[in-house]
Amino acid sequence: MIDRYSHPEISAIWELENKFKIWTDIEIYACEARANRGEVPKEDLETIKQKAKFNVDEILEIESKVHHDVIAYLTNLNSYIGPAGRHVHFGLTSSDVGDTALCVQMVQAMDLLIQRTETLLQTTKEKAKEYKDLPCIGRSHGIHAEPMTLGLKFALFYAEMTRNLERMKDARAQVAVGKLSGAVGTYSNIDLEIEEYVLTKLGLTVDPIATQVISRDRHAFYMSVLGVVAASLDRMATEIRLLQKTEGREVEEPFAKGQKGSSAMPHKRNPVVCERISGISRVIRSNVNVGLQNVGLWHERDISHSSAERIVLPDSTIALDYILEKMNFVLKGLHVYPDATERTLNVTRGLIFSQKVLLWLIEKGGISREDAYLIVQENAMAVWADQSKNLRDLLKQDPRCSAILKDSDLDEIFQIKPYLERIPLIFKRLGIID
Repeated sequence: MIDRYSHPEISAIWELENKFKIWTDIEIYACEARANRGEVPKEDLETIKQKAKFNVDEILEIESKVHHDVIAYLTNLNSYIGPAGRHVHFGLTSSDVGDTALCVQMVQAMDLLIQRTETLLQTTKEKAKEYKDLPCIGRSHGIHAEPMTLGLKFALFYAEMTRNLERMKDARAQVAVGKLSGAVGTYSNIDLEIEEYVLTKLGLTVDPIATQVISRDRHAFYMSVLGVVAASLDRMATEIRLLQKTEGREVEEPFAKGQKGSSAMPHKRNPVVCERISGISRVIRSNVNVGLQNVGLWHERDISHSSAERIVLPDSTIALDYILEKMNFVLKGLHVYPDATERTLNVTRGLIFSQKVLLWLIEKGGISREDAYLIVQENAMAVWADQSKNLRDLLKQDPRCSAILKDSDLDEIFQIKPYLERIPLIFKRLGIID
């Protein structure tokens, strides 16, 4: 991932320095396990632990000749260890080290993503509570529907991200495994006890069965969860972008002092951060397909997955970390305009109360739903057609309606408060309020 969309902490997980450090840990732990079994002399183990180090530039130089990263790494490592290095990588194959280390990196990355998500969850919860009672218009198909509250939108985000947090924990568990079972997973040259020792040291569990590699359905699930989380952030960003449109401008993402919106039009305040979140989300979701394609390898393994993973796993985790932080930034500093939400509620001049009128006509007048619907719809269409008209006045003038509903009935119907009475129950169900 390019530096523009990267945070140093998560980027460092995917640096070669960290990868080779994990490889070195694996090799040392394997030697420790063999020493515990009497297979490696104690003095050789101490030499390995004291002298085991590597140099990234030297490894890359060797790899340019041997065209094999693990061999290059081992050559470099043993150049520092000396004769005791004969015990290193004993009975292991490249994927024992590479796949296990990759899972460690994926766990490290997910731990950071989980932290980001927990922070965002707290922010969405705070915003939900803050705007729990602020009326705004709800929309379906982009068209005004019925009143709701702005806090309900944030509560929806909170619920969705809560589910995502659980998915992320599941994905972490899926990849928190390793294998040291040899060339085709048969433990032909290594004991299961050594594998268990090493993986326990790394904080992983043993993959109960593997080939030369850990099965990529685990990685595909991991990638899929990253894609779902990215899709949720896109949903949130899109909602803010829509609410920021000039016609309504009910909310607005932060706009810093000195910030410029357009090279041509000085008045512009564009939702550029939310647009960035939406755009990067598309990249993450497109990478999910690569994870799915990597599941079907030839026989016990090929390396068609390897080159792709070196791109999509770092890029997707780094990118998701970035947009999680950006979404938290947007929500923390979100501008909310209550006067605009109130103004927007009245744009359709009473049409948002049409269902209430429909139900009152049915219940109080004893007429069929079809007849009631016709009365309300005919008057509603007249309001759509003429900006000077409003639904309440037209209904009052319509004898079919006035014969059933009195002025006091219309006064009660055309009130926003009843629409919002059960919202606290939703908030309690979500655990946002007690």
